[in-house]
Amino acid sequence: MSRGPFVAVLAANTISIAGSSLTLIGVPWFVLETTGSAARAGVVAFCATLPVVVAALVGGPVIDRAGRRRVAATSDLVCGLAVGAVPLLHHAGLLEFWMLCALMAVSGLVHTPGLTARYVLLPHLAEHAGTSVTRAAGLYDAVSRGARMIGAAVAGVLIAAFGAETVLLLDAVTFGVSALLLTAFLRGIPAAEPQRTGGKVSFASYRAELAEGWAFLTRSRLLLGVTVMVMMTNGLDQGWSSVLLPVHAGDSLGGAGALGLLISLFGGFALLGALIYGAWGERFPRRTVFAAAFLASGATRYAVAAVTDTTLPLAVTMALAGLGAGMLNPILTTVTYERVPEELRSRVSGVTTAGCELTMPLGGLAAGLLVEGFGATKALLLFGGTYLLTTLAPLVFPAWRGLEAPGPAADLISRTEPALPGSARAARSPHPSAK
Repeated sequence: MSRGPFVAVLAANTISIAGSSLTLIGVPWFVLETTGSAARAGVVAFCATLPVVVAALVGGPVIDRAGRRRVAATSDLVCGLAVGAVPLLHHAGLLEFWMLCALMAVSGLVHTPGLTARYVLLPHLAEHAGTSVTRAAGLYDAVSRGARMIGAAVAGVLIAAFGAETVLLLDAVTFGVSALLLTAFLRGIPAAEPQRTGGKVSFASYRAELAEGWAFLTRSRLLLGVTVMVMMTNGLDQGWSSVLLPVHAGDSLGGAGALGLLISLFGGFALLGALIYGAWGERFPRRTVFAAAFLASGATRYAVAAVTDTTLPLAVTMALAGLGAGMLNPILTTVTYERVPEELRSRVSGVTTAGCELTMPLGGLAAGLLVEGFGATKALLLFGGTYLLTTLAPLVFPAWRGLEAPGPAADLISRTEPALPGSARAARSPHPSAK
């Protein structure tokens, strides 16, 4: 047993996700500073997230064939170059709006395969470290959320002191450090290397692998329900993080410092929620915890932001919302690993991730257009109402009873079911964006 690879992935995630939090705040603020347009901020969010859907859909077989270590490291390097080019081009007076959109699109295209490549290694890394998948998933999510908290706090301070360009440069550096860690410490892990399949590489075999993931998802009422629900909430969260919250912070809360504080509070309490669930969550029914956590972490943020122009009420709301959000991903991670066979994880992950992220491009774009057309308050209330209706699904539909540990009559396909012919290897569970 060796904990080195697992620790290295946790460290790489800490650095990379902290950097991504800088971009989460830095890019919308940069757009608002340079253009003053919420609609343009929405367009940038659309361009950054549309390629994510494509990459998630087709990335599973690519990850298997290229190797998870190679995909994860290459993803970080390309993201670093794309993000770093924004402030450099702006400083040189060469940055056009279309260039910003294109660079964010490149970053979005390669970022999701990198995340998926790391995530599907989790069961293998947990085994190497001598711990359970449930505890490893809780720690993985806790570290990710802690990094998001630190990055948000640092971003708010740096933007206030030095401007959004400095934040983007620092993010580029974090991607490079993450790539080095993954390259160095994942060597020698068989699951991180290219997975050889018996069949010939062709478009037909590639399409067959994607079809396997889709077939598995559609035969599972629970995974399909989770994917649809998270698809809706991720789109709404994208509008919140890329447009609604930055606009509200700029108009009513005093600027980037307040924005960084709010996102940091959310991330910090999400970290606490993940740790609490990792320690004691297995004692409670998953469906009850999942439904309560989603209700607490969703619509409340939008409603409070719509009715207050001071920081304290929203700060308290964000803290409570983060506490609930921290419990979501460990549940979904455990459920996915219980029900999706190892040889199908990458392709099932590709389909579910693409589904979960399908509305994200529209979320940012819709938020920008709604703010421009009707004002921030009406946009917040509309998004919040939609969020509330969406998060009632676990309490309404019987398929969600499958969140509990699987038994002989489990709703989902058993992990012991043979793989379909021609299957390749590997997945990331459908995750809320938690922005």
